[in-house]
Amino acid sequence: MPDLSPDEVRKVAGLARLELSEDEVASFSQQLGKILDYVNQLSDVPTDGVQPMAHAIEVMDVFREDIPQPSLSREAALANAPKQDGRYFVVPAILDGA
Repeated sequence: MPDLSPDEVRKVAGLARLELSEDEVASFSQQLGKILDYVNQLSDVPTDGVQPMAHAIEVMDVFREDIPQPSLSREAALANAPKQDGRYFVVPAILDGA
């Protein structure tokens, strides 16, 4: 595959919201062309009889069983808070009160 055209590079850059100089457009034109050539080699790999897969390795369920347990007491949860009023964490207001 030949190098990408400068217009194709500018289009991809625009989709990525990147501003490129003309030197960068020329450089990326060659680089992206080489990348696409390399990826295009995958079409030569025989895949007949290969099962589709989501991962290259077998993935096991890594989640622990959800077992209810007692939570922290209010006093323990508030113990290291920089500001608290005995019942709640005190934080600065972030919304206008109007």
